[in-house]
Amino acid sequence: MSRDARWKALLELLVERGRLEVEEAAAELEVSAATIRRDFDQLAEQQMLVRTRGGAVVHGVSYELPLRYKTARHASEKQRIAKAVADLVAPGEAVGLTGGTTTTEVARALAVRGDLTSGSPALTVVTNALNIANELAVRPQFKIVVTGGVARAQSYELIGPLADGVLGQITMDVAVLGVVSFDVTHGAAAHDEAEAAVNRLLCERAERVVVAADSSKLGRRAFARICAADAVDTLVTDAAAGPETVQRFEEAGIQVIAV
Repeated sequence: MSRDARWKALLELLVERGRLEVEEAAAELEVSAATIRRDFDQLAEQQMLVRTRGGAVVHGVSYELPLRYKTARHASEKQRIAKAVADLVAPGEAVGLTGGTTTTEVARALAVRGDLTSGSPALTVVTNALNIANELAVRPQFKIVVTGGVARAQSYELIGPLADGVLGQITMDVAVLGVVSFDVTHGAAAHDEAEAAVNRLLCERAERVVVAADSSKLGRRAFARICAADAVDTLVTDAAAGPETVQRFEEAGIQVIAV
């Protein structure tokens, strides 16, 4: 197992359990305890976990995995959600995509849609996510607009006033939000306030707003609010979302699509 694969597995176990012992992790990953201790020390140096005697713990409620370590979590649910979101976009529209694993899957689902293989353009994509722009830039039928800003290492998103300058000059048909949490009372939220500010402006410049979030993110709250629930038109989630949760969003006037 490569170091990157091992780190991803360790961080996912840590987020899932909250605490991880060296011997436990070594058994799970089938490597030596010395290797796990070295991994924990290196991850702690990068402030991706907190080292403890005999193991490690997550940072707490504000803990955030970098995007490259989150891609495998709820992967099948995110792919189903992404296809359903992509189906909501009409040819020729301007669509905004925030950063995140689910919105990256939305970009991929749009890229393989048969009715978006030609046009001038077939779709206009506005994004502040460098990885999404990189994946879609090779599609000549797509017009890709990237906001300015300073790159945020955790999510590959561009943030700051330079991004505001571009978004203030354009309008979009639909904005697709990847979120850390979405709740009827607290709205859609992210971990980082600068990231939330750019995402909020993306919403304000769109005719309709779609939140793409797997069920693990519903009914939760995070540090930085992107927008209130009443600013969202549609929530696309997975079938594991409980009926009571779905009902609360529908009573708030939000269309819920569970796939």
